[in-house]
Amino acid sequence: MSKTNNFVFWGLYIVAWAIFVGLSIEAGGLIVNFFFSLYKPEFIQNLYQKLDLTRMYEDSRLAFFGIYSFILIISILKACLFYILIRLMHTMDLSKPFNSFVERQISQISYYTLSIGLLSYIARQLVKNLMHYGFATDNLNQFWGDSDAFILMGAVIYIIAIIFKKGVDIQNENDLTL
Repeated sequence: MSKTNNFVFWGLYIVAWAIFVGLSIEAGGLIVNFFFSLYKPEFIQNLYQKLDLTRMYEDSRLAFFGIYSFILIISILKACLFYILIRLMHTMDLSKPFNSFVERQISQISYYTLSIGLLSYIARQLVKNLMHYGFATDNLNQFWGDSDAFILMGAVIYIIAIIFKKGVDIQNENDLTL
């Protein structure tokens, strides 16, 4: 691999780590915010993102727990997605990229990405329906505004995973014939 490609790869590796750390902090902050909204709602103004759903909690606990479940699951899945990406980049051998480990990791990345997109889309539709019942949901769109992008990205990564699977099969077949 050329020196430029190696530099770009390690630069992207560092960026992936930075995104992973940021997403982990966001997920942790949202979990803390969730527990404070249950037990000490007056502290929410001092917490991360000031996500205050106490009015929703008072009106409908089912809606509160449903929306918060979507928020937490999506944020945790995003952090897990970048953990898998970091693990892939750390252990991948760029001189022989077509192996079963890389194929499995790329498949997992596509599944996580598609799951994030579908859950975000479902949550967005649920929030639209809750608006008809008078719930204030304006501050929630930041958590699933990119659902369409995740669905499309998941489909593209799945196609790449299929190509890698075929490459692994061809490489294994060539190794057996030699």
